[in-house]
Amino acid sequence: HRDARMHWFREARFGMLIHWGLYAVPAGTWKGQRTPNIGEWIMHDMKIPVNEYAALTKQFDPEQFNADQWVGIAKAAGMKYIVMTAKHHEGFAMFHTGTDSYNIFDATPFKRDPIAEMSAACKKQGLKFGVYYSQAQDWHHPGGAAYGGHWDPAQDGDLHAYVKNIAAPQVRELLTKYKPAVLWWDTSVGMSTEDINELTAAFDQDPGLIANNRLGNGVPGDTETPEQYIPPTGYPGRDWETCMTINDTWGYKSFDTNFKSVETLVHNLVDIASKGGNYLLNVGPEPTGLIPAPEVERLRDVGVWLKANGQSIYATTASPFKRLPFKGRATRSEERRVGKECRSR
Repeated sequence: HRDARMHWFREARFGMLIHWGLYAVPAGTWKGQRTPNIGEWIMHDMKIPVNEYAALTKQFDPEQFNADQWVGIAKAAGMKYIVMTAKHHEGFAMFHTGTDSYNIFDATPFKRDPIAEMSAACKKQGLKFGVYYSQAQDWHHPGGAAYGGHWDPAQDGDLHAYVKNIAAPQVRELLTKYKPAVLWWDTSVGMSTEDINELTAAFDQDPGLIANNRLGNGVPGDTETPEQYIPPTGYPGRDWETCMTINDTWGYKSFDTNFKSVETLVHNLVDIASKGGNYLLNVGPEPTGLIPAPEVERLRDVGVWLKANGQSIYATTASPFKRLPFKGRATRSEERRVGKECRSR
């Protein structure tokens, strides 16, 4: 059963992670001060009060968002799946949730559901679709956890009540309404075994669901998730994916232009595939709804390379060699053909 669930993931090798939320509006700057850290943590790092940050909803109207266009960019890049933030640590839902009104449909002028639109666009274009969900950290709702502690009394409350009344119902909504192929947890803080059981109660509805190793409390998950680095030997015996930014931030920062070169992106992909892993490469869309042009350009060029060389990446396994007589990487692919033996390359 596990092999059947993981089959598409093991063949995909390349996917897109999308960090998009209210943090795209300040774009790394708050009251004239630039954050030195990653864009999506601006509320936390600059200790912005809950009500002040929530006021950003009035400015969030990404009229240029086009799900078919985003999925088309990923497909042209040679990516086989997309994982998009349904809710990040800021606590703002990027889907139409019934738990409360702090979501993109009810709280902004946009009045649309990007998660629903992305799910439909992926299905139409033949890509797998997954959702990222911050299960414990939530800097908006009372009781949500915050790394290092709360800074606004409005955040105070009971974590377990938060999980029961906000997080678990939202996870149930995501699994039943959008039927994602992947559930990508992030940052477990202070949860109990009962909280874990609440969050995973809806898993039985989709036995094909793949969940990562960041739920917490020792739950191994299906995939290892090294962040911003490529493990020297991969994870023999485990499915894994390196998640990495295309510049230096996950969420959009207007002044972060340190984009990785196409050569670096291709080398990363080749290195990861040679160790039996997947490359989950992040983009951080602008508040307008557009993926920044330098990111689109690089993805397009990686796609050109994959169009010519994808046979050495997709549906391959880790290199069988400890050393190579040349500077490069190797992958293995076994193809069964009538009248021919399996061959390795």
